[in-house]
Amino acid sequence: MAFTVALVGRPNVGKSTLFNRLVGRKVALVDDRPGVTRDRREGDARLSDLRFRVVDTAGLEEAFDDSLEARMRRQTEVAVREADLVLFMIDARAGVTPLDETFGSWLRRIGAKVALVANKAEGRAGEGGLLEAFGLGLGEPLALSAEHGDGLAGLYAVLRKAGATNAAEAARLADRAEIEVDLGEEVTEEEVAAPATDYSARPLRLAIVGRPNVGKSTLINRLIGQERLLTGPEAGITRDSISVDWEFNGRKVILFDTAGLRRQSRVDEKIERLSAAETRRAIDFAEVVILLLDAEQMLEKQDLTIARRAAEEGRAVVIAANKWDAVVDRPEALARLHDRVEFSLPQIKGVPVLTVSAKDGRNLDRMIEEAFAIRDIWSKRISTSKLNDWLSYMTEAHPPPMVRGRRIRLKFMTQAKTRPPGFMISANMAEDLPDDYRRYLINGLREDFGMAGVPIRIMIRGKKNPFAEE
Repeated sequence: MAFTVALVGRPNVGKSTLFNRLVGRKVALVDDRPGVTRDRREGDARLSDLRFRVVDTAGLEEAFDDSLEARMRRQTEVAVREADLVLFMIDARAGVTPLDETFGSWLRRIGAKVALVANKAEGRAGEGGLLEAFGLGLGEPLALSAEHGDGLAGLYAVLRKAGATNAAEAARLADRAEIEVDLGEEVTEEEVAAPATDYSARPLRLAIVGRPNVGKSTLINRLIGQERLLTGPEAGITRDSISVDWEFNGRKVILFDTAGLRRQSRVDEKIERLSAAETRRAIDFAEVVILLLDAEQMLEKQDLTIARRAAEEGRAVVIAANKWDAVVDRPEALARLHDRVEFSLPQIKGVPVLTVSAKDGRNLDRMIEEAFAIRDIWSKRISTSKLNDWLSYMTEAHPPPMVRGRRIRLKFMTQAKTRPPGFMISANMAEDLPDDYRRYLINGLREDFGMAGVPIRIMIRGKKNPFAEE
């Protein structure tokens, strides 16, 4: 039963709390202060045997200019137009407010399919607001407590009815589509796409990260060709990590827009701490991280901190200097950027560095191509025989040092994992191998096996002495 449900209402009525309950995870930021949600967030929801798409939206405000509130309202209007059912939520404890009446009238006027939900209706405090809700003219209100889970049986009945109506309409359209397909060319079984059997056929999970106001949301909007995410001159507009499904030249991509990361010492608000945690979670979930820089303030300390975190988490990284159209002395700026990357990020030596403009669309296709290419490197597997031939060559060219009069011998090497590449080497004195020799091996792997730009792990394992004391 495939249908979409949009959660709308004025700020702080519990939309994000209900969203989290329906998707079964705490993915949307929730706080007592109004206006936490700004972009619309989508998720796959489940309620008993129902499966549907749910959209969390910003709180509805009476704003029609170019302010942030007005731009948030336009995002909500898009969600309402695209939804099969709108859950219009009010706060039962606060009662029906003039803003509720305004937006209830708007929903009736545009002909949206609406179910009225009186949230926070647990206990006697919500009884008055529940009765007031009848006056909105949107039918009988459903008493609900998103926080405690009360009233979900009633919500199930509402969604089941909406889903059945939508399914009937979908079946009618499917019958029409089947007729149209029969009139086209015959499709053979071989042409039907098989399930993905390797990573390259799966969607690329791509997180866009960086400091506040470097243009992350603008970049994603430019890539997908629509104003899907809120943008503007104000720093820190994005709070949640928002995922967007997209296709690039027939290949699927899941884009993650993230909140700007500031130095931890400057983060003093709860909302910003939650946003930073969401960004770090997006990095952990991603395969490739695009570190977006401001071309006029490139690779500041916080940029390096973000890049190092992505590398420590084992993610492939692409560095993109945005707002390149505003740079005056481009050759000098590019040389400075490359020097800083080479000196400051040795753990991802050879990382792709590009100049882009989200505003003009400059170099964005190349940026995505680089992201796919570095995922291939990040997922590369090298045969054990090749690795051991290479290890023999490397140790002959530069033997490991002697420790306490004994030579460290590297005996055997294999690749233990991919994504990121991880290698295991057995040695006679594993704990004594110096870090600089380990770096020598890592740099050799990058150069000889084409593994530039991705974090590489090497574990040295020694043979346990059965006669050693426990």
